[in-house]
This record gives sequence, structure tokens and C-alpha cells, in this order.
Amino acid sequence: MTETAPAIELRGLTKVFNGSAAVDHIDLTVPKGSVFGFLGPNGAGKTTTQRMLVGLAKPTAGTARVLGYDVVKNIAEVRRHIGFLPDVPAYYPWMTGPEYLRFVADVFGVPAREARSKADAVLERAGLRGVKKHIGGYSRGMKQRLGIAQALINDPDVILMDEPTSALDPIGRKDVLDTIEALGQEITVFFSTHILSDVERVCDTVAILNKGKVMVDQSLASLKDKFAVSPAITITFEVPQQAFADSVARQPWAAGVESLDPRTVKVALRDLGTGRRELTRLLLDQNLAFDSLRVVEPTLEEIFMTMIEGA
Repeated sequence: MTETAPAIELRGLTKVFNGSAAVDHIDLTVPKGSVFGFLGPNGAGKTTTQRMLVGLAKPTAGTARVLGYDVVKNIAEVRRHIGFLPDVPAYYPWMTGPEYLRFVADVFGVPAREARSKADAVLERAGLRGVKKHIGGYSRGMKQRLGIAQALINDPDVILMDEPTSALDPIGRKDVLDTIEALGQEITVFFSTHILSDVERVCDTVAILNKGKVMVDQSLASLKDKFAVSPAITITFEVPQQAFADSVARQPWAAGVESLDPRTVKVALRDLGTGRRELTRLLLDQNLAFDSLRVVEPTLEEIFMTMIEGA
């Protein structure tokens, strides 16, 4: 493993099926220690990319490296350092969680005595320690967390997950996202999803894939800064204040005023600094009581739709 190499590095990576490019010459760098969201609509090429990274498919062109190891030339080394949760993990339903994990550990060559303690440790991290029922009786969320546990059994440096929260109920999604967030404190997490709120909650870096091409690859914070076209502030009053909204609409520093509900107005500003200062002055001059005043940031959903619709 090369200490200076990024966790994942793709250069011109391409996969063609029947003359059509599912992955089209993508360049991508995933830094070590990041929680990286690989975002895109269904059919964008996310699963195909992950399959190439773990050696389940060979690139048509280009290169992919994990921790400096080429996924074609050095796939055995790649697999020593990664964990993988596929989009639909398969299990033996008659096994218990610990039995299944000891079986996986054996596949990795972990000695039997060590396998038991490893299984207990990863079950603890996945929130399944002490569950005695057979896997056939697990909920979908429990199966996903067991999948994360099996992906950790070989102490990976990078864990790849394909749509880990897809089809989960809100409680199951929260449990899996909590686990991903905790893992991100220790190892690199690379997960694909089409669920925007998941990325916004746990990721620090994101790539947006569409029609097999990477449209953007940068930190979530810088992405939001880039698309912050029109700054705005929302104010929620204790009681409706239509007269205030009307007065703001006449100000030269206001680009527009929108009533979000009877007590909340959204003020689009030509300049954030001037607008925040002048809004505060107006509120003080009119002695108006309000519950909150906050700067509105662009959501990942707004950014995503802007990019996809413009493609």
C-alpha cells in the first residue's frame, strides 16, 4: 500500500456494454479518511463503477487504483484492503449473524479462534451484538447492518457500499447512516446512492455521476458555495408581519420577498452582507419580535436538479 496514494483514483475509467458506455472515461479522486458520496440517478453507472473497483468487472479502458493498487493487475492486494457491501447482499438464512461472520472470516483465512472475537467486534459496531435469531428472521435494516459487519471482518482501509440505505424504512436508514458516520471517523467510506439527503447528512465530499460521466467532484461545502447564486434570509416572526414584508420588497438591496407561511418570509438579497445589515436595522427600527433569522444555503437537491436538468 502506497502511503501517499489516495484511497481511490480513477483515470479515464470506461466500461462498454454492447457498444454503449455505462461508464464513460471518468476521472475521480477519493482522498483517504473521507466519507465520499457517489451520487447519481438510477442507471448513471454507479454500480458498474463499484463492480470494477472490487474486481467483479474489468474496465474496457482506463485505470482504477485503490490505495495505489491497480484493480486489474493487483486485485488480490486490493481485496486485502477493502470491504464491500453490494446493493442486495445475499445470506444463508439458516445461519445466525455470528455464524455467518465466522464463515466470512474463514474465507479471508482468519484463524478460528480469532474469527469469533472479530465477529463479536464487528457485530458490536453494526449494532447487532447479542442478536440470536437466524438471518432469515432479520429485517431489511438488520440485513444491511450485517452486510456492513461482513465488510469490516478483514479490517479494511476502504469500505465500498452500493446503495446501502435503498428500500429501508426511516429507522433502518437512520441506523445505517449512523454506522456510516461512525466508520468515517476511522476509515475511508465510499458509497453510492441516489438519495440526496443521505449524502447531505454524512458526506464531506461528493461526486455527481450522470449518463456514465462525472459532472462534479468536490467537497460538499465548496459545491454549495459554487451554486449559491442568490443569497437569501428567512425570518420567522411571532405573529404575521405582512407590512414588514411589503416594506422590504421596496428596498433596493432586496431582490425579492416570498411568504413561506403566514409567519415566515424569505428575502432574496442582492448582496448578503448588505442585506443582513439592513434587515437587522429594519427589524430594530420597527421593534419587531421574531423567532428566528437564518441564512438560506442551497440544498444538495437543488444543486443536483440544476446539474441533471442542464445535462
